[in-house]
Amino acid sequence: MLTLVPTPIGNIGDISLRAIEALRNADILLCEDTRVTKKLIHILQERYNMECKENQEFISLHSHNEQAFVEKLDPSFFEQNIVYVSDAGMPGVSDPGQALVAYCLTQEIAYDVLPGANAVLTAFVASGFCETQMLFLGFLDHKGSSRSEGLQRALHNGYTTVLYESPHRLEKLLLELDKEAPHREIFLAKELTKKFQKYVRGTAQEILRKLEGNFRGEWVVVIRAGSLHVSSAVSENDILALDLPKKVQAKLISKITGENTKEIYQRLV
Repeated sequence: MLTLVPTPIGNIGDISLRAIEALRNADILLCEDTRVTKKLIHILQERYNMECKENQEFISLHSHNEQAFVEKLDPSFFEQNIVYVSDAGMPGVSDPGQALVAYCLTQEIAYDVLPGANAVLTAFVASGFCETQMLFLGFLDHKGSSRSEGLQRALHNGYTTVLYESPHRLEKLLLELDKEAPHREIFLAKELTKKFQKYVRGTAQEILRKLEGNFRGEWVVVIRAGSLHVSSAVSENDILALDLPKKVQAKLISKITGENTKEIYQRLV
């Protein structure tokens, strides 16, 4: 049998009793990083007197080797008690795990997924945005047209949108958001459940001022829902770059964003 076990995203107290039981009884632990999982088990042994099976085996299974690992699997492997553990949070959410589940489904192998800590939902609830439909896009591409397209998708899909961002690209993202949607409200959550957890809410420009250049830490970005963007190769910035009257620009922008023409015109002037 396979069990996917979520782990704390920061605070060790968020481990569940079911997760402890699964880790304790595992014959083989498939780990995003064996060092991280061994450290977690050591902490659980010290703090909660967790006693594990003797001769537990730790196998590395991460995004770079997951597909090759699954292709070599034999169903008999799951006659043992197999546990998959990501470094932090829920397996399968910006972490490996889904390929294992897909394999179990095709091979009719029993599996279970335990509920647990998740940065996406934690930040979504903490944002206070009342639009309850949410879209999770993970990390945007680092650069190029694919990043620009991803940003437009994040801004104009009609849903509250959640992104992950690294500390060395957070400022870049905020500057992009300030350029593309200067009036859109954004919520940032840093180091969720940890000692230096921090919440910041406002426009991109307001958040840049509040952070004062301190972008260290692990960030979740929640973007308030905007108007649904009708798919188009032309962006609002493309239209603004044209030598056209503001009223004409407003009408064209309305065509691609669905936003009210009068509201766009007032924003432009």
